[in-house]
Amino acid sequence: MPKIRVGILCGGQSSEHEISCISAAGVFNAIDRDRFEPLLIGITRTGTWVHIANADSLVISEGQMPEVNPGLPKITVDIHGLALARSPLNLDVIFPMLHGPYGEDGTIQGLCEIAGIRYVGSGVLASAVAMDKSFAKPIFQSHGLQVAPGVVLNKKNWNLDQLQNMIYPLFVKPARSGSSRGTTKVKRAEELSAAIAEAFEFDTKVLVEEAIVGREIECAVLDVGGELRAAPIGEIKIVGDHEFYDFQAKYLDDATQVVFPTDLPEGVERSIQSAAIAAFEAVGCEGLARVDFFYTASGELVINEINTMPGFTPTSMFPKMWARAGKSYSEIITHLLDAALARPLGVTR
Repeated sequence: MPKIRVGILCGGQSSEHEISCISAAGVFNAIDRDRFEPLLIGITRTGTWVHIANADSLVISEGQMPEVNPGLPKITVDIHGLALARSPLNLDVIFPMLHGPYGEDGTIQGLCEIAGIRYVGSGVLASAVAMDKSFAKPIFQSHGLQVAPGVVLNKKNWNLDQLQNMIYPLFVKPARSGSSRGTTKVKRAEELSAAIAEAFEFDTKVLVEEAIVGREIECAVLDVGGELRAAPIGEIKIVGDHEFYDFQAKYLDDATQVVFPTDLPEGVERSIQSAAIAAFEAVGCEGLARVDFFYTASGELVINEINTMPGFTPTSMFPKMWARAGKSYSEIITHLLDAALARPLGVTR
C-alpha cells in the first residue's frame, strides 16, 4: 500500500514564524514513517513557499530562533494544488503547522478547501473565530463560560475614555496574535498608551482586559476516532522575574514549569475538561485545540482563549498533557492525520 503523502507547512508571515518552524520539525521527526511520507514546506516571512529537505535548520541553535530560508527551491501554489519544479506534489493531506495570522486564522484552511486537499485541524470559520479573541469571547459567554471583563479597541477610532472604568492591572494584547507577542501587563494608567501602541504593532484590533488573579490551567482536546477527548490538565508556573507567561518565558528563558496539579478540589479537573470540550464545540473546532483557563482562589473558572493550532514541539503543553494520558507524540500526530483524512471535503460538512 502506498504511503500517505503529508505536506507539513511551517514558517509563515505571522510573528510566530519561528515557533511554527520548531513545531514542524517536531512533527517531521516523529511522524510514523511506516504509514506516512512527510514533506516539509516552508513559507517565508514574505510569503514565498519553498521546499525544505529536512528539519535540521528548524531548531533553536545557540540561542537563535529558526526561520525559513528564502533561497530554497520554490514551490508553486494555486487552486490546483502544489508543485515543485512543475511536478505536482500530489499531497493527500496538509498538516498546517502554522501559528497566528495567515495560518491559524482560516486563510490556509480556505486555500486547502479551494484546492480540494484535506488538512489537519479546524475549518475556515472556527479557525478565524478562535484566532480573533474579540469574537471568541462573546461565543464563550453565550455558552455559559466566564470570561475576563474587557474592551476592544480599533486602531482607527479608539480613545482612552473607553477604558476609564477598568480596574488595574490590565492586560493589553493584539486581538489576533499568539505566543504573547505584543502583550503587556499594565499596572498604572501612565503605562497604558505605550502598551496599546505596542499591541497595535501586531494587529489593528486590540483587546484590553482586566487581569484575572488565578492559577493558569490548560487542557488539551483531541479528536480520537471521531470522539472528543480531554487530556489531564496542566498548570503553568512562572519562575524567575517574569510578570506573566510572555514570549521570553515561554520559549527562551526556561522560565516556566509545567505541573499536573494534585491539590485541586474534587471534581474541578473534570469541570475544566468539560469546559474545554464545551469551548471546542462552541467555536466549532475540529481535530485539536488547547484551551487556556484561569482558576481563581474563590473557585471561579475563567476561560482565557482557545488555540486551534497550539505549540506542537515534543515539549509543548499539548503533547505533554496527552503524554500524561499515555499517548505518545507520534500517536497524537497519527490521530490528527486520521481525523483529517476521515473528514469530508467541503465547507458544508
